[in-house]
Amino acid sequence: MLGSQKVPLLDIKNLKTYFYTEDGIVRAVDGVDLRVYPGEIVGLVGESGCGKSVTSLSIMRLISTPGKITDGEIWFNDKNILGVSQSEMRDIRGNFISMIFQQPQTSLNPIFSAGDQIAEVLQAHKFLEKKNAWSVAVELLRLVGIPDPERRAKSYPHELSGGQAQRVMIAIALALSPQLLIADEPTTALDVTIQAQILDLLRGLHENLGTAIILITHDLGVIAEMAERVAVMYAGKIVEQAVVELLFNEPLHPYTRGLIGSIPVLGKIKDKLDVIPGLVPNLINLPPGCRFAPRCRGRVDYGLKICTATEPDFIEVTPGHFVRCWLYQNTIDYQAPIGTSSL
Repeated sequence: MLGSQKVPLLDIKNLKTYFYTEDGIVRAVDGVDLRVYPGEIVGLVGESGCGKSVTSLSIMRLISTPGKITDGEIWFNDKNILGVSQSEMRDIRGNFISMIFQQPQTSLNPIFSAGDQIAEVLQAHKFLEKKNAWSVAVELLRLVGIPDPERRAKSYPHELSGGQAQRVMIAIALALSPQLLIADEPTTALDVTIQAQILDLLRGLHENLGTAIILITHDLGVIAEMAERVAVMYAGKIVEQAVVELLFNEPLHPYTRGLIGSIPVLGKIKDKLDVIPGLVPNLINLPPGCRFAPRCRGRVDYGLKICTATEPDFIEVTPGHFVRCWLYQNTIDYQAPIGTSSL
């Protein structure tokens, strides 16, 4: 596995986060394993509702009722943060792990200016005096590329554009120079030009500060451009993981192939885009066996009955390339041919 010679900064083991509703138990995250090494950008990709954001909120220990982390371990800097007190976790948040949330306009407090919200973080964690905290806040706004930061620091969230609000969120996240930054759909609802600027900003901050990043998105183009390794998530589980080049050139899991095949490619003309048939399963009433089996063309093509009876293990097929699929389990006498695809 990539980086196996190093100690992981973040090591998630068998994480399970369930939501206990009147209709039943929603298994939003159901046995996730993920490692992030210092200074690495790891992509977490999948359809809406697959568990990406719940995984990130679990890392931050921000799961609220009716949700609960029911099992697993989250090791950060050799400490299982699921076992620390709330006060210690508050210290870890911000000082060591920061998060950029979806929908920056609604994540910012509407009654405080951008500068005040950044300064508050600095006062609470670095114990700076208000005047000094304000000065640092202005410099952070300058760092993230907001023009005229002295004036914009006095602006309220409703006075900011979507791109500016996202930059303020990034400034808040980076105020304490965290070791790990979780970026949850950082370019959602932004136009293409602003998306590119935000990604360039994240890349520059990663290169200059050495911050490790978990980049959560449904956009495979963003993953191809930014990440070093990528984990593909489906119905609460990671179904494939590899370095980016390997995953895009030799995708193994039928779901990954479907995602890549559904992307329009410049210069290639198709009558219609490939689609993944069927719907994402109900996380309250999951199908037996592989969760992707009801939608899987590979299961049908190869006539595998085990797919709908028993869940496959997450195995390493080639060095650094992991997949959860019966087409590659040792109990099967053959392997499905490895396809090729690229963006």
